[in-house]
Amino acid sequence: MTSIVTNSAAIGALDTLRSINKSMEKTQGNISSGLRIQSASDNAAYWSIATTMRSDNKALGAVQDAIGLGAAKTDTAYTGLSSAIDVVSEIKKKLVAAREPGVDKDKINKELTELKNQLGSISQSSSFNGENWLYSASSATQAAGTKQMVGSFVRAADGTVSIKTISYDTSKSVLIDDKTGENGLLTKGTTVTQPSGTTTTTATYYLVKSGGTAGSGTEINLTSATTNDNLDGMTSAVDAMLKTMTDSAATLGATNSRLSLQNDFIKDLSDTITKGVGRLVDADMNEESTRLKALQTQQQLGIQALSIANTSADNILSLFR
Repeated sequence: MTSIVTNSAAIGALDTLRSINKSMEKTQGNISSGLRIQSASDNAAYWSIATTMRSDNKALGAVQDAIGLGAAKTDTAYTGLSSAIDVVSEIKKKLVAAREPGVDKDKINKELTELKNQLGSISQSSSFNGENWLYSASSATQAAGTKQMVGSFVRAADGTVSIKTISYDTSKSVLIDDKTGENGLLTKGTTVTQPSGTTTTTATYYLVKSGGTAGSGTEINLTSATTNDNLDGMTSAVDAMLKTMTDSAATLGATNSRLSLQNDFIKDLSDTITKGVGRLVDADMNEESTRLKALQTQQQLGIQALSIANTSADNILSLFR
């Protein structure tokens, strides 16, 4: 039936054109944003996963920054400890040289004094962002102890999150303790066995005098009255200190290496998460461009069909001429 009140052909053509325009708007939005899932209404499940993982990725970025801060602290402490080992090695060398008959021990002691001052300078200077793992000042509010460094951000299978840390016990690397002297590797007493005539005895020595209470034992100093037995004991004590310092440096190096490995892993993990989110929500630009071209053609044809349907009413006029 032909009607001038209801144009069924025009209604159908207009409905088709509306559908084409709606699809075209979505495709153009995908192309302009680069995303095929832009909101929860597009795909609630994928949008939720992508939003959560993007949030976790930002947290991983903060973890990378925290690891960088932790690495800077361990690098600073290791650099200072390595320099201190060189100085203590030089002190051991001077003590061995003092064992030579006829050597002026007082002059060697002046060198020892300057080397000790250098140890104090190294210890106090090895600070990063207000934290010093080699020196404990008498005015410090926090004693040396275990320091926690952020190492990772973890989301469990049940959705709960947690922050994992990497620990380092700074009490094992403090060289100078200006509080009591007993917590510093160089200020506390080191007990060794030294010769005593035809037998042996135990003796306790410390290398650097604390600003607070002096460490137990005798300070390593040379005078013209220093005996060869004392020199042997001092040398053994310094060698024991060197061994402890070397162990501390090895622990610091291992901690720093772990931080470096963790930082590389976090970077790779972040890249993998970014790729995974992209697979879920990113638009395939080749596919979208092809779809847009097809929709543009359909739109032109729809407009043409609507135009033809609208002209059918004009044809009725010819019946009345």
